[in-house]
Amino acid sequence: MRASAESRIGFTLRVNGQPHEVSCEPRRLLSDVLRQDLGLTGTHVGCEHGVCGACTILMNGEPVRSCLLFAVQARGAELTTVEGLASGKDLHPIQQAFWEKFALQCGFCTPGFLLTALAFLRECPNPSREEIREALSGNLCRCTGYHTIVDAVEEAAARLAIT
Repeated sequence: MRASAESRIGFTLRVNGQPHEVSCEPRRLLSDVLRQDLGLTGTHVGCEHGVCGACTILMNGEPVRSCLLFAVQARGAELTTVEGLASGKDLHPIQQAFWEKFALQCGFCTPGFLLTALAFLRECPNPSREEIREALSGNLCRCTGYHTIVDAVEEAAARLAIT
């Protein structure tokens, strides 16, 4: 059953540098608004309990679980989804490193790992492998065994240090 117009709230979400006018129920999840209303389907929804990390986006540069936030909580924030990483056809250095190091298989967890890694590397630009493992410990992957993901983040750190 759809909410009546009276129970909806209109507001602006700023996603990947672009403003988007949204109208939704106050209890609507940010992950649902991103995927269903804005068409940003790179934000994946796995567990819907904030455990797997597949729905991770950046909110004002910090990783957050979009399945645990109401869309109205993101008013006034700058949101970054995986769609905001690449510049045209040029992959972001983190995306390029994941590609080259074979750090993805099915790809379901990849957007969450990419955004978590980006925020981490901004704070810790020259991490050890153990620091990388710790930073990514809140994201789950059922395919890769994590070794190639750590390799990719290590490679991305090196690439970002150059740029």
